[in-house]
Amino acid sequence: MSNRLLFACLGNICRSPLAEGIVRAKAQSAGLELEIDSAGTGGWHIGDPPDGRAIVAARLKGYDIENQISRRIGPIDFDAFDLIVAMDETNRQDIEALRPSGSVVPVVLMSSFASGDVPVEVPDPYYTGKFEPVIAMLETCADALVAQLLTARQ
Repeated sequence: MSNRLLFACLGNICRSPLAEGIVRAKAQSAGLELEIDSAGTGGWHIGDPPDGRAIVAARLKGYDIENQISRRIGPIDFDAFDLIVAMDETNRQDIEALRPSGSVVPVVLMSSFASGDVPVEVPDPYYTGKFEPVIAMLETCADALVAQLLTARQ
């Protein structure tokens, strides 16, 4: 499976930074060495840190995301990463629209890694302020993703 993972959402200040931080922490705990980054499909927050509410919510759960810097996803990411993970279907479609001709890098939804009662899309907490349920969902998906990566290495 993949060694280089890119997580993507709309602005790269809430969901994808949280996913990056959570997967990074869980991979390190499992002894997996991965290249992990995040990006947004929109460019409104380029150069900004994650949303302050996301930073606080992550910190309360033991994740450090405050040094991440928002950037916009681009065609070069299809060469730089083995797997691109979108937070919702609109993000996935926007990413696919950037796909260079001939690229075969999978673009999947974050929820595709979890089984059971997990929503299909990771909800955007930017307007609702509901970061804790988003973190819980991302943790479930991250656990499943890390388990898949570990199994693939055996």
